[in-house]
Amino acid sequence: MDPLASPRRPLRFGRSLKPFRRPWLWAMLWCGGVAAVVVLSMTPPPELGALPRNIDKLEHALAYGALAAGAVQLYPRWRSLLSVGVALVLMGIGLEYAQGALTTTRMMDRADALANTLGVTLGLATQLTPWRDLLLRFDGGADRDSPR
Repeated sequence: MDPLASPRRPLRFGRSLKPFRRPWLWAMLWCGGVAAVVVLSMTPPPELGALPRNIDKLEHALAYGALAAGAVQLYPRWRSLLSVGVALVLMGIGLEYAQGALTTTRMMDRADALANTLGVTLGLATQLTPWRDLLLRFDGGADRDSPR
């Protein structure tokens, strides 16, 4: 049978995602957050004047924690979450390396990579809280609890 002649099946987006009504929206917003972190990591930092020492470590932890917590909202299974967590940690390490190798306005800092990893860990820990399905309830997805 010719595969081009077969009837079209509806496109199912993200089988590993929670059962959202609008999975494209939430997945694309999360991808936009990842893209924003990449862009902000590689562009020259803004001139903010005098800031407390090492405040950028808090910014790193918050940004990567938000990305990981966002992944908790999207994915119900630990296997998916651990994959995302490893990918985020590797992205953070790669961006730190790229800052040192590819830019003149930024420098590599191992403490930033450690802060990124701490943020990912804390963000993934939201899977253990009742807030893990907040986006699913907001979106009006499946009434049942998502699998843990």
